[in-house]
Amino acid sequence: MENNKYAIVTGAGSGIGRAASIVLLKNGYKLALIGRTRKTLEETSSLSGMKGHTLVLPADITDADQVSQVFKTAHHEFNRLDLLFNNAGTNVAGLLEDITYTQWRSVIDTNLTGAFLCTQEAFKIMKSQNPQGGRIINNGSISAAVPRPDSAPYTCSKHAITGLTRSTSLDGRKYNIACGQIDIGNVESTMASKMKSGVKQADGSNKIEPTFDLEHLNEVFLYLASLPLSVNVQFMTIMATKMPFIGRG
Repeated sequence: MENNKYAIVTGAGSGIGRAASIVLLKNGYKLALIGRTRKTLEETSSLSGMKGHTLVLPADITDADQVSQVFKTAHHEFNRLDLLFNNAGTNVAGLLEDITYTQWRSVIDTNLTGAFLCTQEAFKIMKSQNPQGGRIINNGSISAAVPRPDSAPYTCSKHAITGLTRSTSLDGRKYNIACGQIDIGNVESTMASKMKSGVKQADGSNKIEPTFDLEHLNEVFLYLASLPLSVNVQFMTIMATKMPFIGRG
């Protein structure tokens, strides 16, 4: 399937980023895969069966110069950018009073600053291309709304992503850039594997939490990506029905 659409996915080497990349490639997108490790990005490209439609661009998205360079490379190759999925993220768990400055910076720099830098570069391309505009989807996480215990850096970064989504949506209007956010709870991925063995609850207990199949997230993501730019889903939450989210804590 060919649709002459071009996208960039960050954190494309595993989990949600890999799944989103594969579904985009199988639906006709040409794709730049961004992540820290070339090997895992190459694996994503191979698993898609669409290697001829991918650019593998290893980069540290916390480094402004590296972000600028990979976006320039993608733009040079594609001459257009229709979609950016700001997905890359990391996490540190621990008592708030014990989290080190280095741990804090690692999470904030990756989850927030990285998303901002990529959004900046996407804006530069999207506002100058013809036809003008494009779509940016941010991975907000359930933690953009409510925290888990011992998750201050991650929760702060994801609350801030909501602010970035709103600012991007507002500032992008004049350029025909749509920006929305998908908040994902307990999808079956590497980061959620611990849910099956039990995770800490607000009352201090450990409980197993329900998860849902990545296939359903793929369906939702593809729907968001394929909307015309005249339509935007500003915020969407997808989660296991019985996940302790509503009424948590």
